[in-house]
Amino acid sequence: MVELSLLYPAGLKLEYKILPVETAHDLSVEEICGHLCPMEQERKLIRSILTHISGDPRVIQYRCDIFEDILKFSKLREQLHKLMDRVDFLREYGSFGKESDAAGVWELVHRLDEMDEYIQCVEAMYACLNETEIRSEGLLALKEYVGKLYTDGGFEELKKDIQALKVDASKVKSVTLGVNLNDRYEPVEVGIVSINGKTFTRSGVISNFCEFLNRRDDIQEGNDWREQYSFRTSGQEIDTSGLERTISWSASRGMMGVIPRGLANVSNDEQSKDAIHILDRAMSSMLTRIVKKLKHVLSRHVEVSTYTISGMLPELLYYIRWAEYVEKLQEKGFAMCKPKVLETEQREMRAEGLYNIRLAQSLLEKGEGSSSIVTNDLDFDKEHRIYILTGANRGGKTTITQAVGIAFLMAQGGIYVAADSFAFSPADNLFTHYPADENQTMDLGRLGEESKRFRDIFQEATARSLLLLNESFSTTSFEEGYYIARDVVRILRRLGVRTIYNTHMHKLAMELEELNREGGDSKVASLITETREGRRSYRLLVAPPEGLSYARDIAEKYGVTYEMLEKVKFADDHSGA
Repeated sequence: MVELSLLYPAGLKLEYKILPVETAHDLSVEEICGHLCPMEQERKLIRSILTHISGDPRVIQYRCDIFEDILKFSKLREQLHKLMDRVDFLREYGSFGKESDAAGVWELVHRLDEMDEYIQCVEAMYACLNETEIRSEGLLALKEYVGKLYTDGGFEELKKDIQALKVDASKVKSVTLGVNLNDRYEPVEVGIVSINGKTFTRSGVISNFCEFLNRRDDIQEGNDWREQYSFRTSGQEIDTSGLERTISWSASRGMMGVIPRGLANVSNDEQSKDAIHILDRAMSSMLTRIVKKLKHVLSRHVEVSTYTISGMLPELLYYIRWAEYVEKLQEKGFAMCKPKVLETEQREMRAEGLYNIRLAQSLLEKGEGSSSIVTNDLDFDKEHRIYILTGANRGGKTTITQAVGIAFLMAQGGIYVAADSFAFSPADNLFTHYPADENQTMDLGRLGEESKRFRDIFQEATARSLLLLNESFSTTSFEEGYYIARDVVRILRRLGVRTIYNTHMHKLAMELEELNREGGDSKVASLITETREGRRSYRLLVAPPEGLSYARDIAEKYGVTYEMLEKVKFADDHSGA
């Protein structure tokens, strides 16, 4: 069976890491997926793909290129979505993969209808892929696969046969059977003479077979119908006087039996079921071994191709839903860019105009555009492998920390990133360490739980990971928290993992020289959320922590410095001194 995937290039070993549940929660993965589609089944699918993290640059580039095609050609994605739905319906509800030995007329008619639908799907898919200037390896592979189906020597013949043989099942009203007899007038062979589009009203196939057996002049040499016999349906009152002998064929009563003139009585009882079996057996007798073999071969061919194509439906849906959402953001002026994939060993990131996509969503819901959103530039390299991020409360520290994690998650899923440009070395996994929930700290206490959780993360993380810490170890006294945080930064520097440590411990960021004194190729840098005249700008700066200077600005803004308070309360004392 041909293996095609829109998530993994052919020939690559399937390898991935599962995004930790805590990280998915901290990065608001569920919320983001909810903005893409209303249906829970689709959200679950997208969430599953996002949280299966591949760190292979080839896989990520493969996905990015496919998404670029899907996003660029809106007509193509609409056509493919409709066609893949049709193919998937055939696989799920059709008879493909459910082959039986039966070769009855009804099963054949149904199969021909399915094959005709399959042919139309392949033709339409071949046309839309050829009409579009796709460039991605994945869609080109799909185009080649569909092209081979379309140009296959047997495909054109199959098309012709289907058109010649296909009968609308709703139009089949009657079947004419031919019966061969032995010397004792016993049926030995039954075959289909014709499939008819109307019910019989007058027929000369067999009106009363035995009535004419003794009339030698009525036994013809050939088997052409000369309209000399009549047909009567079951239930009609018939004068049977003068009838010497009648023979009927009934599967339930044997070969010999007496019935009124006409065909076997087909009423709403066991005989009606037997009649259907008779038709099926007649059809089976008519089909030769060669025809049966051809039918099975074609069925397997169709089954494999529909399975292969419909197997890509969830992957295609993943790209389509993201493309629709990214297109919506772009229409409102938000920058979305194709990630550039760097070598894994570089452990770098270069982001320009980065922002949190959740902020963009909140502006969309308010009916606003991108004019009010603040973007930032940020790099990871050997001089800035670990950031100690400090700044004012509600100054955007948590927002930008989360934005970095979401950017990695979307980029590794092959999706455009919320930035002007984004180049990165893929991470083997993403980890977050946010403050512990009080419900999770009953046994160990908050500091104990946070310490244990960090130890578990550290055991899993590698130099190629991304680690985001948000106010870690700040739920205890400053002395205790600082002691742990300092050792954490030291060991992370030794590991070389890309890290943003969002903290209020300004003292930690003031000790960069000492922290960077130890050996290793990764350095710690101080990152701040800038303030201007006591106001939050939400912009990042690689600079020493503002610390007391920021507090001084706030104090002056609200008039709570010693000198300002002194003037309010003790101004008269000074004047009288």
